[in-house]
Parts: sequence; C-alpha cells; structure tokens
Amino acid sequence: MKKIALLGATGSIGTNTIDVVQAYPERFKIISLTFHRNEQKGREVIKKLHPQFVGVGSLALKNQLEKEFPEIRFGFGEEGLVEAATLADVDIVLTAVTGSVGLMPTMAAIRRKKDIALANKETLVMAGQWVMAAAKEHQVKILPVDSEHSAIFQCLEGQPVGNVKELVITASGGSFRDLTREELKTVTLEQALKHPNWSMGKKITIDSSTMMNKGLEVIEAHWLFDVEYDKIKVVLHKDSVVHSMIVLQDGAYLAQLGASDMREPIQYALTYPERLAIKNEKEFDLTQIGQLHFDKMDFQRFPMLALAFSVGKKGGAYPTVYNAANEIAANAFIEGKIPYLAIEALVEKAVNEYEETTEVTFEEVIKVDKETRKNVESWIKKEGNI
Repeated sequence: MKKIALLGATGSIGTNTIDVVQAYPERFKIISLTFHRNEQKGREVIKKLHPQFVGVGSLALKNQLEKEFPEIRFGFGEEGLVEAATLADVDIVLTAVTGSVGLMPTMAAIRRKKDIALANKETLVMAGQWVMAAAKEHQVKILPVDSEHSAIFQCLEGQPVGNVKELVITASGGSFRDLTREELKTVTLEQALKHPNWSMGKKITIDSSTMMNKGLEVIEAHWLFDVEYDKIKVVLHKDSVVHSMIVLQDGAYLAQLGASDMREPIQYALTYPERLAIKNEKEFDLTQIGQLHFDKMDFQRFPMLALAFSVGKKGGAYPTVYNAANEIAANAFIEGKIPYLAIEALVEKAVNEYEETTEVTFEEVIKVDKETRKNVESWIKKEGNI
C-alpha cells in the first residue's frame, strides 16, 4: 500500500490522480490532500477519500470545514501545504498545484525523505539547482508526471548517459498556433481557453497558447535529466500523439506515444518501475491515426519559448523572474486587466530589467520571486495596456 499526499486535489491532474488511486484501492491510498478554494469539489473529494489531513486556501474555509468534518485535521495556506506533504506516513507526494506555491511543500517533503511525483513545473524552474541537490542529498526520487517529461524519462530508461545526443520535447502549439502575430492583438480569453487537444486549467491553457508552458518544460527538463540547453529541442507536433522523444548518438530516435490520457504518466510515477493496466483505457489505434506531423518551432512567433532558453542558460534567478512575471501577467489577462500580448511584454520587461551580479542563494531566489511579482503588479496598475 503506497500512501500518497496529493497537493492540488481538485485540479485536472488531481482529478486524474484520484481516478488512478480508486482504480487500484489495494495499491494506493491518499492520506492527505490540499485544494485552494474549490469548495464544492473539495467537499466531494473529502467524502470520497476520507483523508487524515486536508490543507485549504484560507483560514475561513478551514474553520468551516472543521465543523463539517470533525474527524479530519485541517490546515491552511503554505503551512497547510507543507503539513500535507510531510505527514509521517506519506510515501510519495504528488505535487499538482499550479505555480510557485508548489516549491516550499515539495522541498519540505524532500527533506523528510518523501519521493516526489512532480506535476508542478515551477518548482524546478524557480529553484532547480537547490531542489535537485536536496533530492540527491536525501536520496529521494523525483518522478516526472508531465506527459512530455514522463515520455523522456521512459525513453531514457536503460540508456547510458553517453548514448544520448538530444532530448526532443513536442509541443501542440496551443490555442493560437495557426494565428499570426498581428492576429493575436485582438484575441479574447474565451478563444485562448479553447485548447485544440487537451482539457486543462485556465492558467496552464493560457501558458500553452503563449508557449510559456513549453518554455517552463524546457527548463524543467534541464534539471530533471541534467542535460544542457543546447541538447534540448522543441518541435511543433499538432497531433499530440508523440509525447516526446530522445535522439541517440547514432541518430536513432526513441519516442513514447499513446492516447492523450494524463492517467498514464500519473500512474507510472506512482508505480515506477512497475507498470499496471490503465482501467477504462482510452482507445488508441495507430492505424486510425494514419500520419504524424512535425514542424520546426518558430521562435519569432513564440518569443516566450526563445526567452526560456535565454534565461535558462543565464541561470541563477533569471528563470525565477521569467516564471514569476508570467504568473502575474497570465492571471491579469484571465481577470481582464490586460490584453493578450501584454503577457509577453510584461515577462520580457521583467527579465530585461533584472540584473544579477553575484551567485544567488535559495533564500535570495524566494526574495527575487516576491519582488518580481510586486514589480509586475505595479506596472499593470500604472501602465495598463503595456
């Protein structure tokens, strides 16, 4: 019986994780979970799973739920996330929250020798250097849950490091993949949220459309697999059938492909190195697909992806600035405060204005993250349509 802490239980990854766990009740049990403010779905999850501990987004919600579920312990805020991730009985923490809030509970769990199933890109984008060092020190496994990183992880199995020439990350292109830069000036939130291939939360769908999400994946791949940025490629693959690939020194490509079903990488992270059947498996038949299409990535069309390689190579807190600025800008677009293209402008402004003269510490990265958010928020208030 593997005991799981699920951070972000009401989101898309959280929902799929619960499906996996309930398909194998003799193998898995979620003993702690968190959700932010989705009260209705949160209550349903609590009733379904009967966890020992639940972390929520606010003190008011904590107090309310304590009255409804007196047999369960509750926490809130960052402390609630950390407590959920570090319960003594937890074997593995599935970090499925969105944004920088995933960093501190993940790091706390690593220090308590909990394995990590990571679906939170921002943890490694913000502080990959320190997170990976901590995982090595405490002999903790970090298992990728994102479909692209899980695909690469699976393709790398059994390969000596020297065999690998490149990692190839596939990208669907997002909601606006067929629009020109000029056409992006007038796009709406409703249009942005219509992803052609995947059903995801608002923030990650917006990030997919700007290619910011792919940029975060590039930085995450650098840290997960200890591969230099010059050996990481991104290709446009609108079919979303090949989840990612590796290239070997002799030119051979190894690819992982299958149905667009997040339960597969989630389940593999929980069962690694064992494989179990997916219950109610989605139909997947290559003869019905017929053809696969790949195109070069246009970095001028998607400047956020080009910027990811730039900040990644600079290192330090530059990726932290890149991520923090985007979190504020993307949410501002979702809230109707800025036009779509202002997301890119704000991220570029934040990165260009940040200067790093000395090597940063983990504590300084946290400080830079907070300062960047304040700066971007102030620019939005002052300039509006930047």
